[in-house]
This record gives sequence, C-alpha cells and structure tokens, in this order.
Amino acid sequence: MKAIIQFLIMIALWLLLTWSLQPADVIAGIVISILTVALMGNIFLDKAARLFNPIRLFWGILYIPYLLWYILIANFDVAYRVLNPAMPIRPGIVKIKTCLETEMGKTFLANSITLTPGTLTVDIIGQDLYIHWINVKYDNDIEAQSYEIAGKFERILRRIFE
Repeated sequence: MKAIIQFLIMIALWLLLTWSLQPADVIAGIVISILTVALMGNIFLDKAARLFNPIRLFWGILYIPYLLWYILIANFDVAYRVLNPAMPIRPGIVKIKTCLETEMGKTFLANSITLTPGTLTVDIIGQDLYIHWINVKYDNDIEAQSYEIAGKFERILRRIFE
C-alpha cells in the first residue's frame, strides 16, 4: 500500500510539473515514478496516507503563507542589518531542541529555518538542531533560542506531522 501511495504522489507531481497528457509524457512519468519508488521508496514518507487527512491538509496549506510571511520579515531584518553602518550582527552556531518526533517533521522544520534569511540549519542530531544564526540573542539559553528560531514553525508543523 505504501508503494502505491508513493507512486500516486509521484505521478501526480509529474503531471502537475509537465502539465501535459501526451502519451509520451504520461509514459515517461509512469516509468520515472516507478523507478523513484523502487530506488528511494524506503526514504520516502512513512505513513503517507496520513497526508490525505483533511485536517493535516488544512494545516499544510495554511503553513505556506505562514512560512512566506516569516521569510518576508526575516528578509527585512537581514536587509536592515546589512544596510546599517554599525552592522549589528553577532553570528554564531546555536543548539536548539525540537519537540517534533518524526523525521519528516524535523526535515520540514530544518528547511523552514534555512529558508528564513539569517538562519541556516547545520545539523540535526536526535532532537537537537544546530543553527547558524546571524544575530545570537541568548547565550547558552537553549529554551529561549528554540522558541525564537523554531517556535513559530513548530506549532503548525506539529499539527501536520505528529
């Protein structure tokens, strides 16, 4: 069942990306989807059927503009820091803890943090994420750092992936 759902997701993505129902395009999509599932099916979504839960879909769709808003805010923050003559930055690598349990949830969190200018996920080890932060505000306060960097994303990601 897992492979079938993975195949359906892959072929749907293929058809959306190519936007063509020509026989050659559909056959190529089927072949590529089968190969992708065969070669990388074990690292694909666990319990992929859960993604079709209407509540999870709602939160997933809501997450997109939410993430874009925080990316926009972070862009202005980084632009301010770059254009300010005093260059108010204090870069460093900080350790934060996440409450997300699933690998997919942690991956989405890490990517959301990395997409937000001024932060970059360096590594994930268990429940700890190591983040390069352009302006470290708290020294050795993992809880405050976690809330500042990841808290805004974890609230919604927990509803999607947990």
